[in-house]
Amino acid sequence: MSVIFTTRDRTSGYKSPSGRGNLTEIYIKAPESESQTSGTSRSSLAVAFHPPRPPVFATKLEEREFLKFRLAQALRIFGNRGYDEGVAGHITVRDPIRPDCFWVNPFGLHFKLIQPSDLLLVDHKGKILEESGQKDGPFRILNTAAFMIHSAIHTARPDVLCAAHSHSTYGKAFSALGKTLDPISQDACAFYNDHALYTQYNGIVLDEAEGLAITQALGSKKAAILQNHGLLVATASIEATLHFYVAMERACQVQLLADSAAAGTGGKTVLINAAQAAETGKTVGSQVAGWFSGSMEFMVLERDEGVRFKVPPK
Repeated sequence: MSVIFTTRDRTSGYKSPSGRGNLTEIYIKAPESESQTSGTSRSSLAVAFHPPRPPVFATKLEEREFLKFRLAQALRIFGNRGYDEGVAGHITVRDPIRPDCFWVNPFGLHFKLIQPSDLLLVDHKGKILEESGQKDGPFRILNTAAFMIHSAIHTARPDVLCAAHSHSTYGKAFSALGKTLDPISQDACAFYNDHALYTQYNGIVLDEAEGLAITQALGSKKAAILQNHGLLVATASIEATLHFYVAMERACQVQLLADSAAAGTGGKTVLINAAQAAETGKTVGSQVAGWFSGSMEFMVLERDEGVRFKVPPK
């Protein structure tokens, strides 16, 4: 039996990753078509379980420290997955104390090495602020491309907490085709009608106009394919951004494989019909699904590294 995730909101004293309502339970239900076929009611097939909860913070400073810790973790996960390409690639998170500013990885430090103290707090003029962990040193340098892209996104999209961009292999390869992803699998449906294609490649993003153009192409969607460049994901949580970046990279890989295999046999890749792709996308592409799935990546990292977030002493 195929299953889908649905959520139920109840008052519980904390906000869901989407910022809309309070998540306490995730329900697994059979799709309507399966219930009708089996003659079983949807309600009798529903199974509720309680997912891990987003953390609750006593102060904005505590929230800032957690987000920095999580951002550094996300960057190391990118490094472990091989999403690095020299100095290219960046992930940012909006600062909870100064929401017009964001934290970003420094220029010239490998993803795998980044710790919270390495992160830079940057305002929307590109100034590195004193709250940054690094007071001096060789890595207190802002990546200009990171600033131009992410500053524009964080300004235009107040719903975005975290944005990620890199030149990962399959995303980069797929971006050269100049098209969006097709709904060829359940996982790919996460991006159905929810990712954009930026068709202009104007070199390294070194000016404000290019960052604004990318942001305009992204619109209200959670992801974009930057033609001849790479992938971009922007969501309401670090966990969801990480998950959907990984999922998009894999979706690019799968479509490259499927289309190549189909072409080699004189066939054509079979697509999921539009109505079903849209319905599936509401589930697997939701912010809640992204946060929940992304959380598991951090569980693995914490097990491997043996380090978890600790509330800083007052």
